[in-house]
Amino acid sequence: MTFFSPTQVFLNYRGEQLRRSFVSHLIDAFERNEINFFVDKYEQRGKDLKNLFLRIQESKIALAIFSTRYTESSWCMDELVKIKKLADKRKLHVIPIFYKVKVEDVRKQTGEFGDNFWTLAKVSSGDQIKKWKEALECIPNKMGLSLGDKSDEADFIKEVVKAVQCVVATIGLEEEENHFGKKKRKDCKCELPDLKKSRTKKL
Repeated sequence: MTFFSPTQVFLNYRGEQLRRSFVSHLIDAFERNEINFFVDKYEQRGKDLKNLFLRIQESKIALAIFSTRYTESSWCMDELVKIKKLADKRKLHVIPIFYKVKVEDVRKQTGEFGDNFWTLAKVSSGDQIKKWKEALECIPNKMGLSLGDKSDEADFIKEVVKAVQCVVATIGLEEEENHFGKKKRKDCKCELPDLKKSRTKKL
C-alpha cells in the first residue's frame, strides 16, 4: 500500500542527539513501509527556516520527538510552535514521541529536559519563551508513545509505524468523505493512549 503525497510525515527532533541513531532507524522503517516523510538532515539556519515551515504546512502528520537535548535547539522549538499553530487549526495531526524522557518533564520543563530549556531561555526573548512553553504544555497532551530507558527500540519503532499508518488511514477516509460525500466509515482504531488520562503508552 502506497501512501499519498506530498510530504506525509514531518519529523521534528534534535538532530545532534538522534539523527544517527533512533531517527535513522525510524527512517529505514518508514521507507520499508512506503510512508512518505520529510526529515531535515542538516538543520541549516537562516532562510531555510521558512522552507521548513513550508514543509510542515505541506505535511499531514508531524512527529514531535522529544528527547533530553531537544530543548537545546531554538530550531526545534520554533518548529514545534509552528506545529502547534497548525494543529490548533486542525490542519495537522501531531503524534508526540517521548524518547527516554518523561512526559511530565516535557510538560513542566523539569529534569534534564527542563534544565536545557531554561539554559536556552536565558538567551531568548520573552515572546519566544512564552510561545515555546505553550507548545511544550500543549503537544504532550495529545495521544502519543513513550520509549523508556530499558525498552526495546526496534519494537518501539514498529509501534510508531503502526500509529502513523493508522492516522494516515483515518486522514484518507476523511478526505474521501469530503470529496465524495459522507458514507459509512470503516473502523480504524488507533491504539494510542490519551496522555491527559494516562502517563503514556510505554514500550
